[in-house]
Amino acid sequence: MKIAYLTNQYPHVRHTFIRREIVALEKLGVAIARFSLRKSGRDAVDPADIEERQKTHSLLGEGKLRLLIALVATFFTRPFRFLKALVLATRLGRRAGLLRHWAYLAEACLLRKRLKECGAKHLHVHFATNPAAVALLCRKLGGPRYSITIHGPEEWDRPEALSLREKYEGAAFVIAVSDFGRCQVYRWSSLTDWSKVYVVRCGVDDSFLKLEPTPVPNTRKLVLVAGLTEQKGHLMLVRALGMVAKAGQEFEMVFVGDGPLREAIDNEIVKNGIAGKVRIMGWQSNEKVREHLQSSRAMIMPSFAENLPVAMMEALAMGRPVLGTYIAGVPELIEHRVNGWLVPAGNIEAISDAIIRILSMPTDVLTKMGRSGCDRVRRMHDANQEAAKLKDLFQRALTLKG
Repeated sequence: MKIAYLTNQYPHVRHTFIRREIVALEKLGVAIARFSLRKSGRDAVDPADIEERQKTHSLLGEGKLRLLIALVATFFTRPFRFLKALVLATRLGRRAGLLRHWAYLAEACLLRKRLKECGAKHLHVHFATNPAAVALLCRKLGGPRYSITIHGPEEWDRPEALSLREKYEGAAFVIAVSDFGRCQVYRWSSLTDWSKVYVVRCGVDDSFLKLEPTPVPNTRKLVLVAGLTEQKGHLMLVRALGMVAKAGQEFEMVFVGDGPLREAIDNEIVKNGIAGKVRIMGWQSNEKVREHLQSSRAMIMPSFAENLPVAMMEALAMGRPVLGTYIAGVPELIEHRVNGWLVPAGNIEAISDAIIRILSMPTDVLTKMGRSGCDRVRRMHDANQEAAKLKDLFQRALTLKG
């Protein structure tokens, strides 16, 4: 069985879950051809991502001339299919940019050619944004069937502009990574398509699963692993930490990640008088992430727009409890006062109060909570087990006719 994967950017520092999924599938004997719309991976810090970059083919990386040649060749060799795809691209483009969708058609022409050359019999797409549009058009041109893993929350913010209903309808099956996510797919699917929606959860690999969780150390260090973007809640967390400092609590906060809000977060740290207590580390390798988690008391992630963050799984797998928010799929993983804590999203006072409690709790209690979280991750978020579910879905899709 040979499957192709398509994403907008691969590898990417924020998408290690895709790499883990691909590697787990390959261990199960599935051959994977990796395609990315854009060139990516130049900012990779993890050796595994650097290796993946060498295995990934970028469609836009081939240049405009190759795209144009593929477009013209497709028009002359299969004009009926091409015109049907052009009509579809135009219809979708009227909602979200005609030129953009005509460009997707050119990418689809080139992708169909490359898929045929590599022998891939099925195409799997991560994210229902532009990669799914290219996959839908590629299928219309006579390319292989496709499936989608939808993550959110970006897709759910503009479902009509992204033509989610059409993308779901054209897919052999649709994957959600949480029960909450599955319900969001249902919202923009016809009832007849609900039967082809499944939950396959993102997971952690053996580098986390094979480590026995260590006791929580007697430290004041807290960690957040996430891109520096609005929805991850860094700015609210900094304000909450300012309140924690004013309450006389000592702490060290480490932000692992980078992004467009770095300057704003730096300014907020200074404004709240905690410049010596918060460090922004930038992106780190998996090994460094594990080191930060292992030397911490807990992970703090006050997201307000989310699905189910993989970083939470990593922290729990390391035996570190997690402070999260009552949103989306987070409560499917975090059990309040069992393996972590849940607070209302956007409530800075609640975040501050919870952090003070975490800093005050005995480490043996935190260790017990962390071990409970580790057991839950091993049960629900083992990348190898989830890949086996995906392999079964691929095998079923390959038996479909038409």
